[in-house]
Amino acid sequence: PADCFSPQEHGLDFQRLLDASAYKETYRQDMIRWGEEKRRADPGFFCRTAVEGAAQPVWVVSDTRRLSDVEYFRGVYGDAVQTVRVVATEETRKRRNWVFVAGVDDSESECGLDQGVAFDWVIANDGDERSLDEQLETLLRSLHDRL
Repeated sequence: PADCFSPQEHGLDFQRLLDASAYKETYRQDMIRWGEEKRRADPGFFCRTAVEGAAQPVWVVSDTRRLSDVEYFRGVYGDAVQTVRVVATEETRKRRNWVFVAGVDDSESECGLDQGVAFDWVIANDGDERSLDEQLETLLRSLHDRL
């Protein structure tokens, strides 16, 4: 049931839920519903869980799903946070076997940060390895300079 969906509670393979497999797609809508319920009750739940016990001089925050995630990290860690968004064109995503699923790919968990967020870094990942390496090197130099 969606109201108590978590990988551990349902004996699911957590690593397989992280990839782009049919296994993940089988459970994806239930995971989204469960996550939405958790966030409504406590917007910082997943952020706190992700960083529990960690302390860093610089926080590189990527793959956030909601504005509340970005706000959490900026609110808690302030100037130590660098937000990173990795983007790819729809054509590139399709070449990587992505297929749009209504009710999933147009939900807040997938596109809630498409507008209204000023990311510190936007990295284009459209298959040009040299370009990606250059962008990541620039990011790493900047992070190193902040230490």
